Amino acid sequence: MPDSKKRGAFIVIEGLDRSGKSTQAAKLCERLEHEDIPVKLQKFPGTCLSLSYAKSTYFASVPDRTTTIGKMIDSYLRSESELDDHTIHLLFSANRWELANSLEKTLNAGTTVLCDRYAFSGIAFSASKGLSYEWCRAPDVSLPAPDLTLFLDITPEKAKERGGYGEERYEKEETQRRVRQVFARMGEEMTSGSQDSSHGQWITVDAGRGVDIVAEDIWTHIRPLASGVSGPLNRLWSDHLNHS
Repeated sequence: MPDSKKRGAFIVIEGLDRSGKSTQAAKLCERLEHEDIPVKLQKFPGTCLSLSYAKSTYFASVPDRTTTIGKMIDSYLRSESELDDHTIHLLFSANRWELANSLEKTLNAGTTVLCDRYAFSGIAFSASKGLSYEWCRAPDVSLPAPDLTLFLDITPEKAKERGGYGEERYEKEETQRRVRQVFARMGEEMTSGSQDSSHGQWITVDAGRGVDIVAEDIWTHIRPLASGVSGPLNRLWSDHLNHS
């Protein structure tokens, strides 16, 4: 049971396409529900989803892209429209900002928020296309920072073997390889101790193993946060902003 004096935990699951993010998010939601922990699943791009026993709610293979900006992004990802790389990056960031207030209210009400992709994906995918790493990070500075980010690491070759691969714009092996390199850079920065601590904890999980093994590994990191978190939310890269 959550502690009524604490806010909900903000947990982000990141990774390459087909790394198992949605599957693991669903299993984690089930486990939190079993532990009587109120939880909402947030998928980006999209809108906030309340957990229910209707498995279609949190086992959906495609994020709900129902906001105005989310619909524009969805069209782009399905290759139904073309946008400049800078434009689509800013749209992804705007989608996070348009849902930030709702996310904070949910957390402060004591509900855990589990996020399937967040600002880290925005940086990784855009920087992999040659955009400046610092420029890609700038629009997301001061967004609510997760308490814990779990990066599901898998090789592009192994991800390619999984069902549904190639359905969206970025699901190409070489693209995913470059994206993985940017994620590796972020992971190194966030675990080196030399960067600011406003981004929360970053854990890399080997996602090439069996689904249940990965789920148990994830739970060992989630368990300490399950009862809630003391203190206010941090802001992403706020120390970086203060020192710039």
